[in-house]
Formats: sequence, C-alpha cells, structure tokens
Amino acid sequence: MRTQAEKGQVFRELHDRPGLLLLPNPWDAGTAKLLQSLGFEALATTSLGMSNALGRVDGDNAVSRDELIENCRVIASATDLPVNADLENGYADDPKEAATILRDAAAAGIVGGSIEDWSGEKIYDFNHAVERVAAGAEMARSLSVPFTFTARAENLIRGVKDLDDTIRRLQAFEKAGADVLYAPGLLDLATMRTVASEVTKPLNAVMTGADPNLTADQIAATGVKRISIGGSLSRLALAAFMRGAKEMKAGSFLWMRDTMPTSDLKKVFRS
Repeated sequence: MRTQAEKGQVFRELHDRPGLLLLPNPWDAGTAKLLQSLGFEALATTSLGMSNALGRVDGDNAVSRDELIENCRVIASATDLPVNADLENGYADDPKEAATILRDAAAAGIVGGSIEDWSGEKIYDFNHAVERVAAGAEMARSLSVPFTFTARAENLIRGVKDLDDTIRRLQAFEKAGADVLYAPGLLDLATMRTVASEVTKPLNAVMTGADPNLTADQIAATGVKRISIGGSLSRLALAAFMRGAKEMKAGSFLWMRDTMPTSDLKKVFRS
C-alpha cells in the first residue's frame, strides 16, 4: 500500500500532468474497492451517496461532521488510491474553524478536499467567502502530507444564476490559494469553456445535471481538468436495487441474471 504522503503526491501529479482526471465517487469501502479494480486513478467521497446509504434526505448537515470524517476514514483505508473528500462548508461559518475539517480529514487518510461558500441558508458574502478559502489554503499548506485543496462556488446550484459572480469568486479563490476550483452547475460545453478560460488553476466539473451525451473528450477540450459525478453512481445503484425489488414483489426473479457474481466480488475484495 502507498503511504498517505505518496497518495498525496500522486494526487497532485494527477492535476499537474496533461489530460483529464476522471474522479468517480464511492460511498463506502466496497464501492471504493470496485472502482479501484476498474483502473481509476483517484476517488472522491460523496455527501449524497453517504446520505443515501444512511437513509437520509441529502442536504445541509444531513450527516454529522463526525459521520463524515468516519466515512472518509473508511474509504481512504479501503483503497490504495488518493481520496478527495466532499467536506461540505466545513461545518462552520468562521474561516479558521471551517478550515480545521481539512486537518481532521487528513488525519483520516484523505489527501484532498473541498469546502463550499454556502452557509446552509445563503451564499457567503464575497469577502467572507474569500477569507474562508484563504484559511483553508493556509491549513492545507500546514499539513504533514501533500493536500490538494478545492474551493467551491455554489451559486449555480443554489438559485443564484450569476455566471459573472461565479467566475469572480473562482478567480478570487485562486488568488487566495486554492489548488483546484469547482463550480457545480456547469451544464454545457460553452459554459465550461467560458469558466475554464477565466482561471488558471485546475477546474472541476460535475456531471450531475449536465447532458449525459457529453463525452469526457469533449469536456476536456473546454479546458476542464477534472470530472466528478457526485452521487450519481449511488443513484444508479439504488435504481437497480428498486427495479429488482419491484420485480420480486411482482413474483419475478429474472433480475438475478444481472447481478454481479459473488466470485467476482470476492476477487476484488480480497485484493
């Protein structure tokens, strides 16, 4: 197994090299191991996937800070891959207090993480948001292992359809020290291209809500560096679960033909 420091260095290098980084989102140890078996180079936790697994409505603080950190620990310890964490808003409004979640995530084995500019009720004022990113960047630099810090601008998925303000925030977050920039809600190639052209740090795009006909190559051509999928794999798994359960309720078991063989699972989980 790689050391955490080695994972952290690999994660940085994946952002520095040419080409796109595909970052799938497991929600537990099993899904992390399955994704590693497919050859992915890094993983990212998902708050939606975790909420789904716990049977809770996803939203602000649907899971506690302690639960989130424990989920980070479970996923990071299950895989040899670098793991990035969705750290919500740091569970605090105060910049320095929010930044402590990066320290705790790193203590759990995580080598990258994002903090958003959403309080749970509103988008943080511009200056406050920038202060939070600066505090996060300072914390990330103080850690004993390489840690890639991502700053999220939440406007587009929180009802603020202001692309200019989103770009302004991302540019300020970049100057404040963020390693990666992330604006959920970039849904088409033109918007991705516009945002990518206005920043110099790696830009993350999430496919949730975007046109599924878009290909990774098309997205890479816009200048986006990293693609994640949020809780989409979790929702896909639950959709298959419900299809099978509904067929069972109707008295049919043909869905068993589509299940993953136990022998294949054993091969992955033993590795």
